[in-house]
Amino acid sequence: YQHLDHSAFGPVYDSESKILILGSFPSVKSREAAFYYGHPQNRFWKVLAAVYDASVPETKEEKINFVLSRHIALWDVIDSCDIIGSSDASIRNVTVTDIASLLGKTKIRRIFVNGATGYRLFEKYQDRKLVEMTAQLPSTSPANAAWSLARLTENWKRIRKVQ
Repeated sequence: YQHLDHSAFGPVYDSESKILILGSFPSVKSREAAFYYGHPQNRFWKVLAAVYDASVPETKEEKINFVLSRHIALWDVIDSCDIIGSSDASIRNVTVTDIASLLGKTKIRRIFVNGATGYRLFEKYQDRKLVEMTAQLPSTSPANAAWSLARLTENWKRIRKVQ
């Protein structure tokens, strides 16, 4: 186990953000890239691009512009934890991110959590009011091989209804 925190990069948002998409905690590849969904096999950016009928953003700057232009904020459920590699299943000794403070700086009306583990941790540690405005989305992780890109995209299209 390593004790890690989210200090390499913070939330992506601006005052116009209406949707918050949360992961659980950055993978090894994301920590190396110092940005969200940095593993080349993670389908997050492909799914978002397909949901919005856009090309897949490649650089960190393109990704930031992509989400902010669509009023999407990105962050994670966990601020620090003990973890083995990238294994969500190994997560313990959790400190959660201060989502309530982020909501106060934005127009976020709906929260979506990418994957079951992140959602379970969100439900366990966050305020009931926040949980009531939150929905779980199927994980874009390569470990979720049962979900094709097309199936993920169809399910993720519900984020567009918020705007």
